[in-house]
Amino acid sequence: MRQLGTAIVCTLLLAVLPGCGADDEVTVLRVGHTLDTGHTVHEAMVYLGERLEEYSAGTMRVALYPGGQLGNERELIELLQIGSLAMTKVSASPLEGFVPEMQVFNVPYVFRDKQHYQQVLDSPIGRQLLDASIPVRLKGLGYYDAGSRSFYTVDQPVNSPADLAGLKIRVQESQTAVRMVSALGGSATPIAWGELYTALQQGVVDGAENNPPSFYRSGHYEICAYYTLDEHTAVPDILLIGTVAWDSLNAQQQGWLQRAVDESVDYQRKLWREDSDAALAAVEAAGVEIIRPEKTAFRDQVAGMRATYAGTAIGELIDQIALVGN
Repeated sequence: MRQLGTAIVCTLLLAVLPGCGADDEVTVLRVGHTLDTGHTVHEAMVYLGERLEEYSAGTMRVALYPGGQLGNERELIELLQIGSLAMTKVSASPLEGFVPEMQVFNVPYVFRDKQHYQQVLDSPIGRQLLDASIPVRLKGLGYYDAGSRSFYTVDQPVNSPADLAGLKIRVQESQTAVRMVSALGGSATPIAWGELYTALQQGVVDGAENNPPSFYRSGHYEICAYYTLDEHTAVPDILLIGTVAWDSLNAQQQGWLQRAVDESVDYQRKLWREDSDAALAAVEAAGVEIIRPEKTAFRDQVAGMRATYAGTAIGELIDQIALVGN
């Protein structure tokens, strides 16, 4: 019983478990996230664990806690900061509350297309953004693909920004996302992801915005008849490690972990492409009308919002991003 109690205490209080049991040669990294086990990011984390075990010859592994078992995204971030959890996945949107530079991902039409988006993430700018979290005891290890975010609505099609006028649109807890929807003419309404299905069902909001797999896997397509692929933002998921956990690893262990992360990122990108295409096909087969609007009108509508960043750190970052690939 004493051994069992010790194991439970170790599991609950430590992000990195250096043995903490029978085998003192194994370092275990505790990883929590809010996604279900069928999500491509979870599958990538499983793959990460497999690669890490191989590179470390079995001396390192990860313990996964999916589905919000250890808390919501903000709570998981805070667990990283105090060293009670090693790693988590978080969307760049709520992360802007900790790292202001992450606002750039919620500025609409920052990226020219999917290729430009990937080039930026893989560039020194992408690395700079990952490292921007270090002062708040977080370290970005890599970006998982979360596609482009587009509007979906219950009973009113959105063919142009004018169709958003008066509609209550759910957004993430991001002030930049609120400004974006407001600039397009909608009424931005921050609501927790887990409460959104009911909010759509009860008419609390008229629609929301997200990528195709999230629209499908959440079941929101059962309520929303229209999906408008305006692709206003591309907000990545970020794999974070707490600096407490990172600093507890030696240089060789850090190298093994980063290599495993990099390979899991490539693996997840492939899974994401397949999942996104399948999700669009599934919601269309279920009766959702897929609208592919002319994006120029949407870009023009948010030009004023983008102009407000001129002369700021975010504005300089937008200018730097525009030069990537040119």
